[in-house]
Amino acid sequence: MTAMIQAQGLVKRYKEVTALAGLDLEVPEGTVLALLGPNGAGKTTAVRCLTTLLRPDEGSAVVAGVDVLADPTEVRRRIGLSGQYAAVDEHLTGFENLTMVGRLYGMGKKQARERARELLERFALSDAGDRPSKTYSGGMRRRLDLAGALVSAPPVLVLDEPTTGLDVRARQQMWDVIRDLVTSGATLLLTTQYLEEADKLADDIVVIDHGRAIAQGTADQLKAQTGGERLELVVAEAHEVDTATRLLAGVAMGEVQRDERTLTATVDDGQAALARLLADLRDQPVTVLEVGLRRPTLDDVFLALTGRVAEADDQSPEAHEKQQEVPA
Repeated sequence: MTAMIQAQGLVKRYKEVTALAGLDLEVPEGTVLALLGPNGAGKTTAVRCLTTLLRPDEGSAVVAGVDVLADPTEVRRRIGLSGQYAAVDEHLTGFENLTMVGRLYGMGKKQARERARELLERFALSDAGDRPSKTYSGGMRRRLDLAGALVSAPPVLVLDEPTTGLDVRARQQMWDVIRDLVTSGATLLLTTQYLEEADKLADDIVVIDHGRAIAQGTADQLKAQTGGERLELVVAEAHEVDTATRLLAGVAMGEVQRDERTLTATVDDGQAALARLLADLRDQPVTVLEVGLRRPTLDDVFLALTGRVAEADDQSPEAHEKQQEVPA
């Protein structure tokens, strides 16, 4: 398949801090690549380089067939960008916001207005389209922002943590919208702090840490790297934890993880390990509240690969350098 986003050896430095240290990416046409990493990994810096908001110090990138460094203006014509915060004018209505974006893209007044109404309908915002956007909920503002990124019908969309700060219902609504975009043929680069989001939406996942790609694959492939199923056990009383830990360690492949009264360990043959553990517990003074097997999650993958949990990118290098954005 044709690659709609290609990056090779991207490097970005902020004085003593190296935000990107030779990042390679490739996103085939019509697919979703999720870019995941712990706090400060360089996800947002990568997005800004690929969308011409930052100029990399080294490396190259081609987006929608256009060289990012050679022709940034043409790249901007071919992409839609939705950042971490909804970029809408709260004093304008939803309709006026989208019409303004259309006019900025060079559309005639009639075309811009028609496109605005079309997108309000598509994003279930028609009823609120003539209200000031400051009256919108957080989920509505995010949908309006994403609609703005689609005004010019770009072949490539870059969504930088599009559901950050949304409640569960609003996040599910945004996932539905994103799925529809992919079905219609869009190519997406998605950064997210929600591991479930990448699991549900992405065709491929790149895990980055300290500005480098440290793993790549589908969600299932990445989970397989952690090895084995997880056996989880919850006991009733704190004084039972030591005994339960000893028994679980007897069937585990590695160290038992303890979180108050919840114990977790990786096991090889899940069903056999569970049966053995239950048999061992039967003769011990331990009250079991819950016990069961689960597959590794992307949380487990992050912890195994980076030694840290995934969090929102604090963007500290960009903050120190006032983001060093490339002038329009």
